[in-house]
Amino acid sequence: MKPNHVGLIDHSMTVNGLAFPASGTFGVINPATGEVFDHAPALAPDQLDSVFAFAAEAFEQWKRVDRFRCERLSAAADAIESATEELALLLTAEQGKPLDQARNEVTWSCDWMRYFANLEIPREVLRDDSGGYEEICRRPMGVVAAIAPWNFPLLLAMWKIAPALRAGNTVVLKPSPYTPLSTLGLGRVLRGVLPDGVLNVVSGPDPLGALMVEHIVPRKVSFTGSTETGKRVAASAAKDLKRLTLELGGNDPAIVLSDAPLQETAAGLFAEAFANNGQTCHAIKRIYAHESIADELVERLAVLARNARVDDGMAEGAELGPINNLAQFERVKGLVDDAVRRGGRVVAGGTPLDRAGYFYPPTIVDCVTDDMPVVAEEQFGPVIPVLTFRDEDEAVLRANNSPYGLTASVWSADLESAYRLAARLDCGQVSVNAHSGGLRMDLPFGGRKWSGIGVENGIWGYYGFTEPQVIVGPGRGAATI
Repeated sequence: MKPNHVGLIDHSMTVNGLAFPASGTFGVINPATGEVFDHAPALAPDQLDSVFAFAAEAFEQWKRVDRFRCERLSAAADAIESATEELALLLTAEQGKPLDQARNEVTWSCDWMRYFANLEIPREVLRDDSGGYEEICRRPMGVVAAIAPWNFPLLLAMWKIAPALRAGNTVVLKPSPYTPLSTLGLGRVLRGVLPDGVLNVVSGPDPLGALMVEHIVPRKVSFTGSTETGKRVAASAAKDLKRLTLELGGNDPAIVLSDAPLQETAAGLFAEAFANNGQTCHAIKRIYAHESIADELVERLAVLARNARVDDGMAEGAELGPINNLAQFERVKGLVDDAVRRGGRVVAGGTPLDRAGYFYPPTIVDCVTDDMPVVAEEQFGPVIPVLTFRDEDEAVLRANNSPYGLTASVWSADLESAYRLAARLDCGQVSVNAHSGGLRMDLPFGGRKWSGIGVENGIWGYYGFTEPQVIVGPGRGAATI
């Protein structure tokens, strides 16, 4: 399939293992052009009852045999892998990321599925003797409403799908209306691989997500997105005590100590700040550099920014694509313009590219203060502010002075000092001489404060889709009545 053929694919929703008719459609914009290039189906509100009914019916069988679930998840990973090129082309067309990075996202999605298919779930028998039997069992909740974002629509959907299904739940998944097509493609690929009704993929503009959260059937909501939307999800889910996992925003700091090797550190900081064009919840959002090395660090970052190739994700050699949508493009531009008005200095970038689409170059800003919005708020785009500090206590205080607490990093040649400093940072995950070193399928990922509730990934993410049931009685070797 060639890139200009992405609009010829069947984009139907998947419900109960079949194509599901929609009452309408909505346009999907290619961020490299700013124009609608295709349409996605829009689920009508009065269709939600039947979607959730199919998922609830499928749950009764799916929850029963763990070995069968593992087998089907492995088969699902193989099916997704075989469709890598088709899904990657759709992903680049609607999200904007370079095609090789889109392929990576599909590959990572398969890896996550296989991890949970093969995850050993330990039995938790606390006691089995003449005095009695005590076991904690992990039981599935039922139907999960999963709502995924537009920055990594396939991978972050898989963070929900894989553990939820392995635990025995069924899923109704809704992608962002900015990036529905690749997720609809995922549902289509898995028809006949997973039993009917186990994974249902629907799409539509607002208020579809809110209606899913409010619906009486799902017992768990797993949402990834902005903090403000996450607060509304939490309030709505509380009405009937739905369980929640919320992976929300971050304003993630990197602290660079005076002894950090600047060439390697600048390269690492740039890669972690501008991965996926900065549209990553755990990307570096603000850099605190010791005043003795700040000027050199800023210049090294600026050189990397000036040399990065920003282009259509379908173009050969593109390193960074466009910002995904107009609202985010305008927000990034507004934050940089505001910083300049307040005395900030743009060292690289700072002006939208003169071409169609939502292209904004990687931008380095210094001479900024902690209270400027470009520092105090999550940019979620290709801009990074650099601030200076004099001593480590000051750096920790300023890094922690945020309502967010997702990830952070410390960069230093002295590992012992770096690890001591890392332990003082108020966030869910801290890396030393990297930034997202702990972003792995086998480690818990989650935030503190406004960055979320609960964790994803690893056995801890699996447990998040279960509820404990305690079984007690006579020891299994005891005589029965």
